[in-house]
Amino acid sequence: MEEKKFDVKSIIGFILIFAILLFMMWKNQPTPEELAEQEKQAQIEADKKANAKQTKDTKVVTAQDFTAPQPGDSLKIEELKNKLGSFAYSSTLPSAKENYTTVTTDVFDLKFSNRGGFLSEVILSQFVDYDSVPIALIQDGNESFNITLPTADNRILNTNEQFFEPTVSKNGANTVVSMKFKASQNQFLEYRYELKPNDYMIDFSIISQGLNNVINSSQTIDLDWQLKAYRHDQSITYENRYTRLTYMYEGEKIDKLAQNGEDEEVLEDARWLSYRQHFFSTILVAENPIKNARISTVDLVEDEEIDTVYTKQFASKLPLTFTNGEAANNYKLYFGPTDSKVLKEYDHNLEESIPFGWGIFGWINKFLFIPLFGFLSGFLPYGIAIIVMTILIKLVMSFVQYKQFLSQAKMKVLKPELDAIREKHKDNKMKAQQETMALQNKAGASPLAGCLPGLIQLPVFYALFMFFPTAFALRQKSFLWADDLSSYDVIAELPFNIPLYGDHVSLFPILAAIAIFFYMKMTTGQQMASQPTQEGMPDMGKMMKYMIYFSPILMLVFFNQYASGLSLYYFISNLISIGIMLVIKNYILDEDKIHAQIQVNKTKPKKQNKFQKKMADMMEQAEQQKQAQQKRKK
Repeated sequence: MEEKKFDVKSIIGFILIFAILLFMMWKNQPTPEELAEQEKQAQIEADKKANAKQTKDTKVVTAQDFTAPQPGDSLKIEELKNKLGSFAYSSTLPSAKENYTTVTTDVFDLKFSNRGGFLSEVILSQFVDYDSVPIALIQDGNESFNITLPTADNRILNTNEQFFEPTVSKNGANTVVSMKFKASQNQFLEYRYELKPNDYMIDFSIISQGLNNVINSSQTIDLDWQLKAYRHDQSITYENRYTRLTYMYEGEKIDKLAQNGEDEEVLEDARWLSYRQHFFSTILVAENPIKNARISTVDLVEDEEIDTVYTKQFASKLPLTFTNGEAANNYKLYFGPTDSKVLKEYDHNLEESIPFGWGIFGWINKFLFIPLFGFLSGFLPYGIAIIVMTILIKLVMSFVQYKQFLSQAKMKVLKPELDAIREKHKDNKMKAQQETMALQNKAGASPLAGCLPGLIQLPVFYALFMFFPTAFALRQKSFLWADDLSSYDVIAELPFNIPLYGDHVSLFPILAAIAIFFYMKMTTGQQMASQPTQEGMPDMGKMMKYMIYFSPILMLVFFNQYASGLSLYYFISNLISIGIMLVIKNYILDEDKIHAQIQVNKTKPKKQNKFQKKMADMMEQAEQQKQAQQKRKK
């Protein structure tokens, strides 16, 4: 056998071949542009697969997708009619399967279901929730829309279980979707939707044709419409507080169902029903007054740690008008923001569904605060607009604070004399009261003078309390550390939940609580210094001291779940109040001058008004009766 030798040339050859292969691989590797093109082609293929899957689940249908039954099918249809009733024709149509018709407009994405014929999905494409998910008003079976149809053969059909034939057409720039539940080619119940470009309102009609021998219209035919309201806000507590069923009567009277628990009512002559989900609403507007409508609401939030998907369930049962089997019921459906600026565009007073506050409080909001804030936020960041609006309001109301502080200063100057009167007549409280009132009247100082300015501020205070939770413009607008001025701000997450407080720490309520503490400490100290010493006063003093601590704690706990914009307002408002009080006390009011003016007023004859005269007469009569009783006892 020949001995094998180590061949250096072969080794070198293999190395050269390997090097050439490496060079060719390096030379032929794709450029960055080619890699990008490959990725693009891969993405296109992936999109095709995804679209194929979606098309399988959801089908966009038009009139061309449907064919009439063939003549040879008539025998089968007649057999079905004999077994199942007149509406058996609908089960022979190509639409008798789980398909959907999708329509997209400028403001929302809609999906109509063949089964039931109503909307199975309403997505507001221009808005997202606290988790950046597009706002869904209807989705995943949270809504039920059903008509109970009594048939001529004594059966009850529920339309939400039946298949409708869809067609899509155009009426000018509008899109028309027709969903027909058929008894034959010329006998049907139709849901007709007309959608306008860039419009949250849909024209909706329930009409029928040729059903006079199919529908038993002598019986009550009801539309049963139910909706479970999805949670959209960061704080389910805050959102649920402003989620409510509201309605308007024929005479434009607004009413609502209970905020918590369960409630139901029968309406007469209702014009519209609003399923308000705080910042978004689903509203049914009737062309003719709705008679004998039964509405109800159920609060679905029992445990905020568990019940985090839905807030409330709304239900309405509305009688429909069928004459000899023919229906013509016209409505409008609003799916959109609970924004006064948007709702005012429609001629149905829909903005009244927003809880601005009753009476004067609502007027202040609608005619003062909403226009003022709209003007300021038009050129200022929203947080700055809140601060500027707060400053303007406090400056306008500063004269009220001045009157209140002036009254307290007068009472403080009179305190020694009032204490002397009470000591002099400590055994005769009626006499002490008479002389006290006479002195206050002559000096032009009265406790009521200090209370009235405070009462004047209450409408403004309450109106602002209602303004911020309903201000749609604040939604998802950031300021400083707050990501959303319409929701609470968060500076720390807690690993546990504190009852009434929550599982987070908000900074704006803390700042507002601190400002309220110092403001109340200043005002309460002034009030206690001006109050005359009398029996029972120590207890009143303790109560006022407790209020110094109770109010800030209430702010700290209660507003931790509320809108940070509202807490920002209270913080700035109380800071300004403290500043105004310091200016009034140190630079405007002079107690020596007040004392001198009181002494001058005491020398002048003071004419009593009717109320003061009546009070004096009543006290005089009471004093005379008391003296007469004492004489009889002796």
